[in-house]
Amino acid sequence: MDLFSRSWTALRTAVAELPDEDFARPSGCAGWLVRDLVCHLVIDAQDVLITLATPTDAEPTRDAVTYWEVADTPPTGDDPLDALIVRLAAAYEEPWLLKFHLDDVGSAAGRAAGLADPALRVGTRDVVLTAGDYLSAYVMEWTLHHLDLIAHLPGAADPPAESLAGARGMLERIAGAAFPASWSDKDTLLVGTGRRAPTAEERADLGDLAAKLPLVLG
Repeated sequence: MDLFSRSWTALRTAVAELPDEDFARPSGCAGWLVRDLVCHLVIDAQDVLITLATPTDAEPTRDAVTYWEVADTPPTGDDPLDALIVRLAAAYEEPWLLKFHLDDVGSAAGRAAGLADPALRVGTRDVVLTAGDYLSAYVMEWTLHHLDLIAHLPGAADPPAESLAGARGMLERIAGAAFPASWSDKDTLLVGTGRRAPTAEERADLGDLAAKLPLVLG
């Protein structure tokens, strides 16, 4: 729960501190500008609120690691839902409106997460998991999207070190193998999820793990 709060607070703070002109810059998500990514974060925050308000008595079918499904190919931005986000983001017109909506809904999602019983069973995406596992899974979401947000913004602050470490640990469990110990947590996440291609040296460091990459999470 604490790591969820730290990663989410850091991401929302990063958005709040963006100058208006940065909203028109590309993000680390294929086909999305920064404004499109911020709009996606609004939807994410709504999903957190909806999920935490959707308790169930059913037995959990997933945990924080198995919540993630690994796709075969990276997103291209051509998916209809991705295109919808672009149109919705453009409708805001002014960056301050996106900032306001994210702060409004995002603050509520953060409060709901802090009040949630970690043992509460919740349903989302046709699966059941505890609220604790659900919020732990979202540490990965927030951390990766923080990296996406600052991908083309030199000087912008990285996600918190503990968020990077937590997301790396989860990615290694998803991969079923450890990434090279010499790699930073940030590089592990960028290369491991296909946000950056490995250098020749890094590919050699990966050994057999290279064949499993990228791990496209969805």
